[in-house]
Amino acid sequence: MDELRHRSLLQGNHILETTTLLPLPLPEVFDFFSSAANLQRITPPELGFRILTPTPVAMAPGTLIDYRLRLFGIPFGWRTRISVWDPPHRFVDEQLRGPYHTWMHLHEFREADEGTWMRDEVRYRLPFHPLGSVALPLVRAQLTRIFRFRSEAIRTALGSGGLG
Repeated sequence: MDELRHRSLLQGNHILETTTLLPLPLPEVFDFFSSAANLQRITPPELGFRILTPTPVAMAPGTLIDYRLRLFGIPFGWRTRISVWDPPHRFVDEQLRGPYHTWMHLHEFREADEGTWMRDEVRYRLPFHPLGSVALPLVRAQLTRIFRFRSEAIRTALGSGGLG
């Protein structure tokens, strides 16, 4: 991962941004991220991440995807909707049900001389604002760990002969 940073906005809203340079062409990188089945490959195993929606998932605006995972040992369901689908440049998944009050994850991809720049921007708000903000340092640490793992897992997938 080339860069990861957290920012806080007003009213308990927060942003996590990451950028990563991947040494592959844009279409190949986007194909990897457009397959919901690859999410499990890039999620830390201790989260027990499972996709409940039958795969392959046909990605398009309005697509719903259901997951099951554990955060801090607590199991829960998570449902997201693909709200933006603009291959091979970007897509957005938004939490409809899950642990956050709000979760919107923008995935952007841009060609570069060295391959493809991937940018993630997660806008989130913890539940029970302002009381939920007590958990912010723990949540930030967990998100940092998850996105660092994700970056290494992506690089491993790339190094092991490709994305698919």
